[in-house]
Amino acid sequence: MIEKTHLNIVREVARQGSLTGAAEVLCLTQSALSHAMKKLEQNLGTRIWAREGRRLRLTQAGEHLLGVANRLLPQFEQAEDRMRQYAEGERGTLRIGMECHPCYQWLLNIVSPYLREWPDVDVDVKQEFQFGGIGALFAHEIDLLVTPDPLRHPGLSFEPVFAYEQVLVMAREHPLAGIRHIEPHQLIDEVLITYPVAIDRLDIYTQFLLPAGIRPKRHKVIETTDIMLQMVASGRGVAALPRWLVDEYAERIPVTPVRIGHQGISKEIFLGTREADTDIDYVTAFFSLARQPY
Repeated sequence: MIEKTHLNIVREVARQGSLTGAAEVLCLTQSALSHAMKKLEQNLGTRIWAREGRRLRLTQAGEHLLGVANRLLPQFEQAEDRMRQYAEGERGTLRIGMECHPCYQWLLNIVSPYLREWPDVDVDVKQEFQFGGIGALFAHEIDLLVTPDPLRHPGLSFEPVFAYEQVLVMAREHPLAGIRHIEPHQLIDEVLITYPVAIDRLDIYTQFLLPAGIRPKRHKVIETTDIMLQMVASGRGVAALPRWLVDEYAERIPVTPVRIGHQGISKEIFLGTREADTDIDYVTAFFSLARQPY
């Protein structure tokens, strides 16, 4: 029978690279750890590890068990932490995953009043889940997902909390600055600067350029908003960003927004969570603050 202890051992051996390191982390003797896993192998009728010199290599069965451990143990840990919070009258930490580069700036304006209203709740923002947030929600690695492109899935709930317009931002001296809206063919000779996101997840491509059969002269990738806008202001290219974000930076960086297409590109920020968590008071409070005008 596979027990939580076995999953912990498999995960820690994979993390530490040895039985000795895993035994230290788990506060077990190496012999106790070895005995537990040997007994499990006997019960399962298959090997978990194969020894290669001084190193242990997971077998195919072991790799599968490691995958199970990586999926289930975070849920166990989250449940235990939640039970401890209930027992001690605490609420713990709200873990937020980001699937949106510019949304971080928006999030900061929500977190500040939230922390004031909920002094017994900590907030942890995780940005490593770029376009992997659905799995992180299911694995209980995060409690909320911030995304402009929700993927509906049974067991998850997504709610729009903030609407905005995607605009093309350029230097104030740019020849196209000041026009009412941009047309696709006007970007043929432009350098388009974007975040490091696949083209099929970029609205400027999927909703504007590609339907018209147009590509810019060059596509440049930059991770940080500040550097991106400095590049735009110096005439090194144009970028597609939320209008509210451009308005914030325009006071100190000489850039100007132009509507993308005659109708513009309308977007929304969504908050996603597990359906089982939608009635938790400090989660619903975050949703309420996020819906307020920004």
